[in-house]
Amino acid sequence: MTFQGFPHLVDRPWPDVGHPVVLVPVGSTEQHGPHLPLDTDAIIASAVADALADRYRTDGTDAVVAPAVAVGASGEHRGFPGTLSIGTETLTMLLVELGRSAGEWAERLVLVNGHGGNVEALSTAVLTLIGEGRSTVWVPCDPASVAGIGVPVDAHAGRSETSIMQALCASRVRADRFEAGETRPIGLILPELRASGVRGVAPNGVLGDPHGASAAEGEALLQAMIAEAWARLRFGRVDARGCVVLEVGRGVAVSSDPTAGTIS
Repeated sequence: MTFQGFPHLVDRPWPDVGHPVVLVPVGSTEQHGPHLPLDTDAIIASAVADALADRYRTDGTDAVVAPAVAVGASGEHRGFPGTLSIGTETLTMLLVELGRSAGEWAERLVLVNGHGGNVEALSTAVLTLIGEGRSTVWVPCDPASVAGIGVPVDAHAGRSETSIMQALCASRVRADRFEAGETRPIGLILPELRASGVRGVAPNGVLGDPHGASAAEGEALLQAMIAEAWARLRFGRVDARGCVVLEVGRGVAVSSDPTAGTIS
């Protein structure tokens, strides 16, 4: 099947596009501490989307990965140089128009989210598109949504995200700059985060501690996130936010809340 040689949408001339499932990584361009690149969320979402598209094709369904939406709603990271944010309203409009465009020819649109700040926009956009009769869903790729694999998870730019980035592109991780940030559980600091943003809680931008991170832990987290997202897409149901969720006992152990424990 010739489509299997073209896993990315942009590599296909229009006569070869067909009617695939289209996966769109949705990330951010925002600070990730002094040691991780600004596009961390987009990199992780893209890696998960690539793996999901490969599983679709292995399963006999044509699937492609579209260019990532690499700037999202990152207002909580204001005050850090390099952070770019288009806000929830604009991101919502962007995703709706993207879905309407893809809906003209795609079998289904799957938004693969790597940043917790995008959730409100994703939910509103996907529900709008569903209401228009377009087959659209979103799934999270968030370390905090994976349970039971014995790997420590923290909220932002800590051990879990650093480990995943070491597994994906170690050359872009500055291990010489590892430093702990705010290590209290996210639930305890959420009111402060809402009031003053990440800068007011963690001046270095880290919610967690990257020390102890490793590529081996990152690979374990990455594979667990991919397996969870695939289980959602194969066996899950669409909830009131347009997110595909798993019933307890199906697939892998997951959190019922795709934003629990992290802001990404």
